[in-house]
Amino acid sequence: MKVRFEDLTKTFGTLNAVDHFNVEFEDGELISLLGPSGCGKSTILNMLAGILPVTGGKIWFDSDDVTNLPPEERGIGLVFQNYALYPHMSVLKNICFPLEIQKVPKAERVERAMAMAKLVHVDTMLNRKPKQLSGGQQQRVAIARALVKNPRLLLLDEPLSNLDARLRLEMREEIRRIQQETKVTTIFVTHDQEEAMSISDHIVLMKAGVKQQYAQPQELYDEPANQFVADFLGNPPINNIPGEFDNGRFLPDGGKEPVMLERFKDIAFKGRVNLAVRSESFSAEKTESETLPCRVKSVYKLGKDEMAMFTLGDTSFRAYIPAEVGLNEGETVGLSLKKRGVFLFDLSTGERLNPVQDAAAPEVK
Repeated sequence: MKVRFEDLTKTFGTLNAVDHFNVEFEDGELISLLGPSGCGKSTILNMLAGILPVTGGKIWFDSDDVTNLPPEERGIGLVFQNYALYPHMSVLKNICFPLEIQKVPKAERVERAMAMAKLVHVDTMLNRKPKQLSGGQQQRVAIARALVKNPRLLLLDEPLSNLDARLRLEMREEIRRIQQETKVTTIFVTHDQEEAMSISDHIVLMKAGVKQQYAQPQELYDEPANQFVADFLGNPPINNIPGEFDNGRFLPDGGKEPVMLERFKDIAFKGRVNLAVRSESFSAEKTESETLPCRVKSVYKLGKDEMAMFTLGDTSFRAYIPAEVGLNEGETVGLSLKKRGVFLFDLSTGERLNPVQDAAAPEVK
């Protein structure tokens, strides 16, 4: 089932929790709503489920306008952060419960519940109570209970946040497996970029109720639409080197000589910018252009690579450099820029600056 948002808006008093949200999710995909706390992710999920009324705009399931439809008529499966299992019921009865409410005959609901239990790998625990299960097992039961209704749409609201690191990794792999087997359109809310990047077909990155970019995970990383997107994705975070830009020539703050950035020479812009570079996008190989004279501040051995702290003018930044280069603290080296992972942003607006002929670069949406 496709899901389409048309100028979706939600206000609480004077606060715009969601501001004119427009996007369409394809049938059978797993889409993550990603962003910092308070950006509107869970608000969108609750409007999708019918728990929160919509202030403005519309929600479409395929060709059906469900904006004002009651929750029970939407065909939604919802998994909460706290699982919300019934403590007095066995695993089997917990999974069966939505079908019991729908007055599905007992034999059919037990058969469907056992099939879901097998899908999520809790079929050997059907007689246990929730308190006898681990956090990951409880999460599996909650997903099985949501799926047993054969929902048109599965909504997961930060379902892994109560698990330890190892279980989080295991369960996000399981969620991806289950979604691919069932082909149910799934919307996954998280503030964890690694979770979103690892399991999603597409990601919506949010900030203060506004969609910043909607794209495949790798595209978000490789082609950020603006400064916020570039900053939010990546570990370690992207390096931002502020300075003055004038038609291809870049003078970093505190630098002595401008550097000609050939890739940006066709940008007709003059003013303050951030040269944003991923840590893996520096090279110690000598080139004729785009070489930044940097001072080695510190070096950390990481096997075949080294993580080094450099200074360029007034700015410190991190870079991965092959260990065979043999960096020494205090020396000055010329770092060149690789083709990928290098961006230029207007310092005042955060907008990405692109050469005129670069039609493939994304726009801020």
